[in-house]
Parts: sequence; structure tokens; C-alpha cells
Amino acid sequence: MTEGEKKPARVVVADDQTVVREGIVMLLGLLPGVEVVGAAGDGEEAVRLVGELAPDVVLMDLRMPRCDGVEATRRIRSQYPGTQVVVLTTFADDESLFPALRAGARGYLTKDAGGDEIVRAVESVLSGDAGLSPSIQRRLLERLSQPEQAPAPAATEAPDGLTVRETEVLVLIAEGFTNQEIARRLHVSTATVKTHINNLFAKTGLKDRAQAVRYAYGKGLVRPPAN
Repeated sequence: MTEGEKKPARVVVADDQTVVREGIVMLLGLLPGVEVVGAAGDGEEAVRLVGELAPDVVLMDLRMPRCDGVEATRRIRSQYPGTQVVVLTTFADDESLFPALRAGARGYLTKDAGGDEIVRAVESVLSGDAGLSPSIQRRLLERLSQPEQAPAPAATEAPDGLTVRETEVLVLIAEGFTNQEIARRLHVSTATVKTHINNLFAKTGLKDRAQAVRYAYGKGLVRPPAN
């Protein structure tokens, strides 16, 4: 390396799908300014490799076994603050985007990003900027421009092991919202809403929306309208 030449960014790739992971490694190997120093098949391995290799950046998938990308990002940013995280995932919904950013990811790309876009994101986070694809930037602006929704009333402790989001969905069902309306209010996809409904029905033993309404009122999650 000649004097004044910039060192390549040292990168770890984390993705549980072998073909995808190897493809990303191969792609990055063809690009200037990036050196792949390790590859991980899940979040646990990603955290371990960061501790061993001290890379500049981790390209992090989100849906992985043992330890998902959000938790791995949180651990890396807490334990190894010198390493930045750029999410590289199939998912661009709010349920994936915002938890990853809150965990400390500085960049977020979907897997249809080209090599040049990945390199730009890596360079951006290393220079202190955010490495976000144009579509993700638009999503953030849309979210920030929308008025804050009043939090749904909920019991001090969610019943039957429901998560906070499942409780929110249950309350909105009880208030008469359709799946599409719930998706818009929570800034998620309709498919994600259906998944939450299936999960909360399984946990509570409910069979339909009418039972869900009675259950929500019975648990004090929704108050009857005042006369």
C-alpha cells in the first residue's frame, strides 16, 4: 500500500444462508475498498468474530438462529463500539427496520442493493454518517412525518404471555380495526399483522375476532365507551 492510500474497510459478513453468505463474500471480494476478514452463520458467531477480529464493519442479516441480527447488533455495539453495523437483509418493514436502528445499526440496506451501494454504506458509517438506502430513507421520513399515535391502553402486565405488540394488535381488533387498518396504524405489513394475530390466538386459545373482543374487554385492555 502506497503512502496516503486509504486502507480497505475490514468487514465481517453475517448471514445464516450459506449460499447468500458466500455470494456476498464473493461480491465484496471483487470491490475496491473492502476486505472480508470473516463470515458468520448466526448472531452468536458474529459477536464472537468481532471480538476476535475487530473488524471495522459487520454486514448483518436480521433473521438468524440462536441470536438474531438485532440482538447481535446490540451486543456488538455495547461490547465493541469500534465496530459499526450495517444491516443487509431481505426485510424492509418497520418491525425489522426500527429495532435494528435502535440496537445501534448505522446502516440499513436490502439484499437487492448493488455492490457499489454496499461499499458506499460501509464508507458512510465509517465516516460517521448513516448508510441508508434511498428507500429506507424515504421510509424513515414517512414515519417521522406522521403524527404520533396515542399508546393503546394495556394492562400493567400483558396476559397469557402476550408481547407488547401482540397486545397492541389485540386492542386494535377490539376497537374494530381491520387488518389493513392495523397495519397502517402500526406501520407494518398486513402479513405481519396476521402473524401477530395467529400468535396471540394460539397463546390465548381464542378462535375468532368476536372472542378476541370479549377477551380484551374481560382483561381490562379496552374500556367500554362512556355513555
